[in-house]
Amino acid sequence: MERSSTTSGGSTRREATRQKLYEAAVTLIAEQGFSATTVDEIAERAGVAKGTVYYNFASKSVLFEELLRHGVGLLTASLREAAERTAGTSGSKVDALDAMVRAGLVFIDRYPAFTQLYVAELWRTNRAWQSTLLVVRQQAVAVVEDVLREGVDNEEFSAEIDIPLTAAALVGMVLVAALDWQAFQPERSLDDVHSALSRLLQGRVSGHH
Repeated sequence: MERSSTTSGGSTRREATRQKLYEAAVTLIAEQGFSATTVDEIAERAGVAKGTVYYNFASKSVLFEELLRHGVGLLTASLREAAERTAGTSGSKVDALDAMVRAGLVFIDRYPAFTQLYVAELWRTNRAWQSTLLVVRQQAVAVVEDVLREGVDNEEFSAEIDIPLTAAALVGMVLVAALDWQAFQPERSLDDVHSALSRLLQGRVSGHH
């Protein structure tokens, strides 16, 4: 019974193993790059046998592709949850975007190595997982697009806004600002960084209310 992965215990254990492999891979790849990272090192860092890596993932590329899916999936879920929570308290769409900015910062604060990796890979071309990356990126951006579209529909936002580009710009703003915060201004608190982006989001940079 112990060996069967059809039991819930087995699948939970497998999830835990995959989680360990993701964490090991993301740390190593962020430190030394994808090409320089070997399956042996990933196994060693995760504290598992090399065979376990291949049992869970067909190759290093597949592991990396799944890692990107997994990480962006977590981000997308936390953005959606933030938007839904605001809708639950009948907040405005600006409030929903603001909650999503915060959720993005919280995610990046929790998974800094993953975020660095994701941003670096996004601009590379000719990678085997480029198409996967574009698909998962689109999932995260789509959550923001939905909120913008609802805001246009209820006339909270101008019908003039370019929804896809505005959504991409908001996601980009959070990613780049968060990486800047962690690399160059790590002494600042998450609240502090969030309030700076909040002002930008709410158009208060110009000083007019």
